Amino acid sequence: MATALDLQEQEQLDELKAFWKKYGNPITWLITVVLMAFAAWNGWNWYQRDQGAKAAAMFDALDQAAVAGDADKAGRVFNDLKERYPRTVMAQQGGLLAAKLQAEKGQTDAAKATLGWVAENGSEDEYRAIAGLALAGVLLDAKQPDVALKALDAVKAPTFAGLVADRRGDALLALNKPAEAKAAYQAAWKAIDEKIDYRRLVEAKLTALGAAPVAPAADAASGAAK
Repeated sequence: MATALDLQEQEQLDELKAFWKKYGNPITWLITVVLMAFAAWNGWNWYQRDQGAKAAAMFDALDQAAVAGDADKAGRVFNDLKERYPRTVMAQQGGLLAAKLQAEKGQTDAAKATLGWVAENGSEDEYRAIAGLALAGVLLDAKQPDVALKALDAVKAPTFAGLVADRRGDALLALNKPAEAKAAYQAAWKAIDEKIDYRRLVEAKLTALGAAPVAPAADAASGAAK
């Protein structure tokens, strides 16, 4: 019986890894785009007080390069932007945008460098956290889960605790540590608001590992029945 159970768990583990290999990168960048919008709203007032106009013009050039799919030009514009206006919101947004295109075009090292800069030098917690999460995703795609864990350790913003725990679970799973991954996913499921759809993905990961979460209401009903 023990052998059959081990085989079943291994099959579930392989299925989850296959799912993340296929959908992990699109999910990573979808989250990044959504969080960028959130951070942009929070940073608007600061942006207004700074050298926004000039930085915005450069960001517009970067955005045009991204629309055209020119990762090399986007990278060059970002490097110029970060040199001239490193503390502006536009530099942080530009880094995330450039890194997204670089990752899509297979420029992994460039994407890691760009995200690393935003994660270390971003003037706002939200952008540093988003960059750290995206960097972990790129590192996972590059089969560097141990380095991804280090990138996640640097993300301290409480708002992103659930997403950090989820990504930590992905890294631990890639390191063939299903028990630790399960604990990380459980922490993520508890930290992410039940109204957020992404929580369902975390729930699916837990289910695949044989640890489907139980809602508090269900726990209470079970206790009452006993």
